[in-house]
Amino acid sequence: MRALRSFRLWCLAFVAVVALVLTTAPSTATAQSRIAHLETLVKCPACEDISVAQSNATSAIAVRNEIAQRVRSGDSDSQILTSLESRYGTSILLSPPTSGIGALLWLVPVAALLALGVAGVRLARRR
Repeated sequence: MRALRSFRLWCLAFVAVVALVLTTAPSTATAQSRIAHLETLVKCPACEDISVAQSNATSAIAVRNEIAQRVRSGDSDSQILTSLESRYGTSILLSPPTSGIGALLWLVPVAALLALGVAGVRLARRR
């Protein structure tokens, strides 16, 4: 029983920390911080696995300029990323997509954590 209480307490603490982070995150970002954030999400078209923020390749500079221009024109982050994906393909983003086969890359770790939690609860009940 003691292990189950400890597990519940850790789960509650984790949920509280996540809620605190989500509620205290700034909701409005300046144009410059949006540009910097978007540049870290997009892969350099000419480089291997580095963002356009880290690269000085001509193609990376062109993508950075396009991001900055689109942010200043009022496009949303998703519109900008979708536009870049349509031009360069889905491999332009450094993180996997959250739909289709890319969703598996996000769901598998969550499912593994849930299975671990269920196993922990069952083990605690057996003791």
